[in-house]
Amino acid sequence: MPFGKMTNVLLLKQKSQAFLEFSDEQSASNMVSYYQNCTAHIRAKPCYVQFSNHKELKTDASHALQNATAQAALQAAQVGVMGSPGSSSTDDQTTILRVIVDNVLYPVTLDVLYQLFQRFGKVLKIITFTKNNTFQALIQFSDSISANTAKVTLDGQNIYNGCNTLKIDYSKLTNLNVKYNNDKSRDFTRPDLPSGEHGFDQPFHLSGTPMPLPGYGASLGGSFGVPSSAALNVARLGLPLTAQVGSSVILVSNLDEQMVTPDALFTLFGVYGDVHRVKILFNKKDNALIQMADPHQAQLAITYLDKVKVWGKPIRVAQSKHSLVQMPKEGQPDAGLTKDFTTSPLHRFKRPGSKNCQNIFPPSSVLHLSNIPPNVSEEEITELFAKQGTVKAFKFFPKDRKMALIQMSTLDEAVNALIAAHNYQLGENSHLRVSFSKSTI
Repeated sequence: MPFGKMTNVLLLKQKSQAFLEFSDEQSASNMVSYYQNCTAHIRAKPCYVQFSNHKELKTDASHALQNATAQAALQAAQVGVMGSPGSSSTDDQTTILRVIVDNVLYPVTLDVLYQLFQRFGKVLKIITFTKNNTFQALIQFSDSISANTAKVTLDGQNIYNGCNTLKIDYSKLTNLNVKYNNDKSRDFTRPDLPSGEHGFDQPFHLSGTPMPLPGYGASLGGSFGVPSSAALNVARLGLPLTAQVGSSVILVSNLDEQMVTPDALFTLFGVYGDVHRVKILFNKKDNALIQMADPHQAQLAITYLDKVKVWGKPIRVAQSKHSLVQMPKEGQPDAGLTKDFTTSPLHRFKRPGSKNCQNIFPPSSVLHLSNIPPNVSEEEITELFAKQGTVKAFKFFPKDRKMALIQMSTLDEAVNALIAAHNYQLGENSHLRVSFSKSTI
């Protein structure tokens, strides 16, 4: 919808395809060229946008049911987005949304909001703040259609299942003035802005912000699912105490008993937080308890790794009723199934606010490699990863040969490769660092 008005939609579920007919050719052209430069995603799955050979859409009886559903959705959405008769013209033109998050159980960060809202169009600026003990944000889009689409789609939805409900209203502001790019405010059009000192200086200008609307805290909306990215350095954001609930311990089940080791789980779960302890259950070795540094990291691991295939089996990741993982008593045989990693030098998030905190992405077939010694060749690296599957593509970063992207043929292979190759010794003092990437090669 950010690209223009659509007159017809045909969904072919059997072929995993859809046809969209715009009212004018320019809108279609804009959409195709936009998604040539960045991959479109629907529910975290990549999809491809290209011109059709058809000059117009004609539907027949065999598509009647699917088409009727698609037409109803299109009509409802366009009324909501383009404005129904009698809707306020100022609302139709506004590019800034005011977001209030109710029923907060898990921290909301600027990065979470960006991941949610950028699906609907180009987000220019975000300001987050706490007012009346409520987490709020102002989000500025490049155009009013994107802002309207985001409001219609997300208002009343939950970020996480059953909690963190979004209440979205139009702001009366016409432009957000952001001074600093940090975890509270960001101007995506000005990467040159300083980060500012966290604390006393107000990182943005908020004159003219409307007061919170009465009646918030009403019934919960539907569940939007979990965000596809989140930052660890949440700085607590002045959230109410409910945000601190939850255990740091997670239960992982359906593991491959032959392959699983504490070190492998430390490596995989260490992508989403600092793992302090791992315990593979003695009598049920396809289950393990993992203690993260804090409840927020535990939630991130659940969000990103539940149902992901590891060694060919979809693992289940859920919160545990335990508050910590017990080490075996001295002299008690454990067969190496429990391990304490608290003082490990391999933690990724030791320094709050480090770049690692900003680069947390869902599992993907493309892996980001860093800490590559200058004498190591592409062949040596691809040979290492080929042990876990088929390497589809490889690319050194043009400006920094210490980093590279490598693409495995499937997500499963990429997960296994990350476990096998992260911290692999490539040089005398050089260990390879591997993480999931949002980029494509």
